[in-house]
Amino acid sequence: MSSKGIALVTGGTSGIGRAVATGLAASGWKVVICGRRADLVEQVSSSDGIEGLICDVTDPDAVASMFARIRERYGRLDLVFNNAGRFAPAKIFGDLEVETWREMIDTNLNGAFYVAREAFRLMREQTPQGGRIINNGSISAYAPRPQAASYTASKHAITGLTKAISLDGRAFDIACGQIDIGNAATDMTSTMNSGSLQPNGEMMPEPTFDLKHVVDAVTYMAGLPLSANVQFMTVMATKMPYIGRG
Repeated sequence: MSSKGIALVTGGTSGIGRAVATGLAASGWKVVICGRRADLVEQVSSSDGIEGLICDVTDPDAVASMFARIRERYGRLDLVFNNAGRFAPAKIFGDLEVETWREMIDTNLNGAFYVAREAFRLMREQTPQGGRIINNGSISAYAPRPQAASYTASKHAITGLTKAISLDGRAFDIACGQIDIGNAATDMTSTMNSGSLQPNGEMMPEPTFDLKHVVDAVTYMAGLPLSANVQFMTVMATKMPYIGRG
């Protein structure tokens, strides 16, 4: 199978990132993943078609070094799935610690910015010019969960970042879109089956859906020509409390 291009998946050592990286590799992409933990990076990079790099996306120097290595090894980058992120424990807004706020913004927003900025630079400079950046947003980019102000704010900001990159990228054939995922079945969402906090204060089990459908969605977005773009896509468990949340 000939390569469809070079793809980078951040936060690619587990959950959505690992599944998407594996799916892209299976569909013909040459995939590079990054993560903070060397043992998990090595585990994923043992898979066919995937190279693993150690990188903490909250460190702009580390991100720049990672892109320098990608440039040196492959000469270009065609796709980024900007996926690295984290959750914070539920905490009512007035009790939210400043340190938690900073950690969430630093990972979910600043990390996404550092990666997208380096990708934009490389895609602008390479020949042929252009590429695609897909940001991992969230249902929380549109409707918050209770006691999740820091996560919600970071994901609302991702939507603005996506729009800005999409606009500035037009002149350089750089497309940027966003996938917003609601309750994909991963280790992070496993507790939803036993109950999640609802706006009325009750704990209620929430449905999840097979991670395969996220992989299919990202693979579709990635496979479009640069003349077409999925600006925003929401993939969610049909019966999750999102439409009409609250």
